[in-house]
Amino acid sequence: MPSESKALDLAPLQSIVEEWIQSVGKGYYGVLTNVALLMEEVGELARLLARHYGEQTFKVGEDASPKALAEEFADILFVLTCLANQTGVDLTTAFLEKLEQKTHRDASRHANRPL
Repeated sequence: MPSESKALDLAPLQSIVEEWIQSVGKGYYGVLTNVALLMEEVGELARLLARHYGEQTFKVGEDASPKALAEEFADILFVLTCLANQTGVDLTTAFLEKLEQKTHRDASRHANRPL
């Protein structure tokens, strides 16, 4: 596993979102509402990626800037963090455990993949 991952700490992100939700957002939406919002944001990112890297072209007036892509990634991260907070998931632990699992499972698989 890459050594950089050992220093990963997503707890500050989860705390920032929690503080924002409680002070500005005035509480979380329900879990299922946030799941729907997450799917909506993933769809918006997919639409932009299809236009940037796929065969689709941008519509007149549609934001084609790299900033628009960044905003969609950030929207997804925000809603995903809300869901983690609501369900008691520690994102740091979950991510590092997943990375470890993928590292062991895929160690030789990706090493032998043609580029």
